[in-house]
Amino acid sequence: MSKSLSPFSKAQLLPQEETLEILRKKGELFIGIPKETFFQEKRVCLTPDAVSALSSNGHRVLLESGAGEGANFKDKAYSEAGAEITKDTAKVYSCPIILKVEPPSIEEIKLINPQTLLISALQIKTQSKSYFEALASKRITALAFEFIKDEDGAYPAVRSLSEIAGTASVLIASELLSNVNGGNGLLFGNINGVPPTEVVIIGAGTVGEFAARSALGLGANVKIFDSSITKLRCVQTNLGRTVYTSTIQPKNLIKALKRCDVAIGAVRGSNRAPIIVTEDMVKCMKNGAVIIDVSIDMGGCFETSEITNHDHPTFEVNGVTHYCVPNIPARYSRSASVSISNIFTPYLLKIAEDGGIENAIRFDRGLKNGLYFYHGVLTNKSVADWFDLKHTDLNLLVF
Repeated sequence: MSKSLSPFSKAQLLPQEETLEILRKKGELFIGIPKETFFQEKRVCLTPDAVSALSSNGHRVLLESGAGEGANFKDKAYSEAGAEITKDTAKVYSCPIILKVEPPSIEEIKLINPQTLLISALQIKTQSKSYFEALASKRITALAFEFIKDEDGAYPAVRSLSEIAGTASVLIASELLSNVNGGNGLLFGNINGVPPTEVVIIGAGTVGEFAARSALGLGANVKIFDSSITKLRCVQTNLGRTVYTSTIQPKNLIKALKRCDVAIGAVRGSNRAPIIVTEDMVKCMKNGAVIIDVSIDMGGCFETSEITNHDHPTFEVNGVTHYCVPNIPARYSRSASVSISNIFTPYLLKIAEDGGIENAIRFDRGLKNGLYFYHGVLTNKSVADWFDLKHTDLNLLVF
């Protein structure tokens, strides 16, 4: 009788010892927070309260002197929270983790040590190919906070800053309508016997929703336009009241723009924000009306828009005041800093809890989504397509 052939060897058939999962070792973070050098950038990534939470968990924070002053956080407050303060910029950039609001410049990347973890905004529209080549040469692991997703699949950093921009757009408009700033002298409130201020909001995303919320709170009459019925339905539900909504149809939009005192542009596009309001439509608007183009960081959705800055924020076209500052949240630097800090702190504690960024991205898909460079290898397809660079799927690098 022939012996049956087994596909397994004798050793494989013997009972094997069980391998138990070893508890992940917590990591200690050493975070450097440099002073922002970008034009009119006053925000800071961590507030003193956030630094206190990190230092009480055994982590070190090295802060460049004056990094929080733009947001009215003094060095003394950081020092009392447990941060180390230095005037040496190079020393801050030599930390294993660098935390910034704006992406670092090429000169700043030169100060960063190889294999550093960089957490900042990416702002893909303002970058150049040389930025990515500089990161690759230092084998840097880079995380863009605008790409990080939460458990609901939303982008928490983008949403928080959009909430600020939406609310701020109405506050700015109310300032520009007053006599003090050369406006029509209209009050942005609902006074008995006085017709309410008319506000047109183009775009029913987060910016549009929070602009509408603020305008309605002040007593204005609000009209919201968007090409998506679903977004218009969502904004009605979120506001909890019935407001005028319409799809973007030239006839309805021109009619609304002719009557409005304030027009807010809050439309996003995949590459550039679409131009929805033409120059002829702007000519139809009231003399002294105000346009706040929040979409200006993506090119603007008003044809007459041109980028301005916080020092000279407005200009006039056909008697209509235009406000086209791309970085509106920096105007309210303290609130924006607290908002960013609230997003960063749990992620930093999680990275430490998981024993480093490698383990953290294995367990958190949302955090993994924010990674665009891994040890000098570009891992984000949209960045690669935008700049005609090679990229590698992160899943092939992290197991």
